[in-house]
Amino acid sequence: MRIALATCQELPDWEVDDHPLHAAFRARGVELSIPVWDDPQVDWEQFDAVLIRTTWDYSTKHREFLAWVERVGDKLHNPPKVVQWSADKSYLRALAKEKIPTIPTIWLDRYQDLNLEFIWPGWERGFIKPQIGAAARETLRFSEAELPKAEAHIKRMLRSEDVMLQPYLDSVELEGELSAIFIDGRLSHGVQKLPPKGDYRVQDDHGGTDRPVDLAPKTVALCIKTLAATAKVLELEQPLLYARVDFLRGKKGQLLLTELELVEPSLFFRHRPQAAEELAEALLRRVQG
Repeated sequence: MRIALATCQELPDWEVDDHPLHAAFRARGVELSIPVWDDPQVDWEQFDAVLIRTTWDYSTKHREFLAWVERVGDKLHNPPKVVQWSADKSYLRALAKEKIPTIPTIWLDRYQDLNLEFIWPGWERGFIKPQIGAAARETLRFSEAELPKAEAHIKRMLRSEDVMLQPYLDSVELEGELSAIFIDGRLSHGVQKLPPKGDYRVQDDHGGTDRPVDLAPKTVALCIKTLAATAKVLELEQPLLYARVDFLRGKKGQLLLTELELVEPSLFFRHRPQAAEELAEALLRRVQG
């Protein structure tokens, strides 16, 4: 059995969270490769399965990445239609239509004219992020007094990409972001991601920290509802191989979906190494039929 774990060219040295997954595959006799997804020398046909893991640069090479997804085709896990759908955060609009609670969003299309003061809803603070992005790239929080700065930021972004404008939820500074990791349709574990003091960025490369957390039954139920809505929208015939459901708490204490990570999420194996064993077993079952 030959399996590839797709990665990117410049993976930071501190990224070791997938090591339990590597060990799990090798313990099962898998011939494991970790090729760079956009390396033209890689023959993807040689593999029995390709699992996307650390393709962290895909958001800046979006068109090329989607073309690669098409080429790899049915060998890819999660499958191509899932990856294509979830590589752009506009999927949140589809989930909102399925009654999944999401953060109120003003969707701004590339090249459109913008007068931010004219469309400003009167939020206490705002938050800007690209519709295709990762690791807090091009994000900005701002106050109403900083509308000119925010408008300049958005206008620059709109020259090359679509943008999301949302209210800033300060719960990220207090409680952080909650994540639920699912393997083969089943809850594996929960994680609380916390930013440095005064910041909102919870990612490792911005100094964020994380810890295991027991998720409340209502949170788990909302995650399951979100995955069911995804299966309905995409007409999936089997559970997602892996998924990470991310939430922030709104002003009234309600959980709001921030992202449904189905492409290359950190699955925080460091907080539950058994999840790596479960993911390896689930993929092998699918490949072997």
